[in-house]
Amino acid sequence: MASVVQTLADVNQQLFEAKRTKKLSFEQIAQRMGRDEVWVAALFYGQAKPTEKEVDQLIEVLGPWVDAKAIRRHFHPHFFPERGQLTPMPPTDPTLYRLYEIIGVYGYALKSVIHEKFGDGIMSAINFSAKVDKIEKNGAETVRITYEGKWLPYDFQC
Repeated sequence: MASVVQTLADVNQQLFEAKRTKKLSFEQIAQRMGRDEVWVAALFYGQAKPTEKEVDQLIEVLGPWVDAKAIRRHFHPHFFPERGQLTPMPPTDPTLYRLYEIIGVYGYALKSVIHEKFGDGIMSAINFSAKVDKIEKNGAETVRITYEGKWLPYDFQC
């Protein structure tokens, strides 16, 4: 079975190969670009839209291991990501399935608490950021995921 990376556009595969060759983490690339590591990872997977400046920064970080012309051609100003198309539902990857399962189990509880605190509306996934931290809790390595999205109250005016 092909990995998800092998199903991506050639340019995105090239980004992953350059990252591997240079032995860089998403965090290291993000620091050099002045962006968040989750956003950089989303960019590599074709799920984020970079500015022209960010394309230049990416080319600078990855250096001669990428085809700068191909990257500029791919991420042109009229490039728009096909978001959310990478995985089947439900996901078959164990990590992705756990994230899916979390929403299945805790989704309504989270929604209810959000509504109690904010009222009727939704959390934006457009004006959004996510952060992943590795923490120690009760003597075990633990994953902490933080989501931040702008609050968008429903305002129906028919």
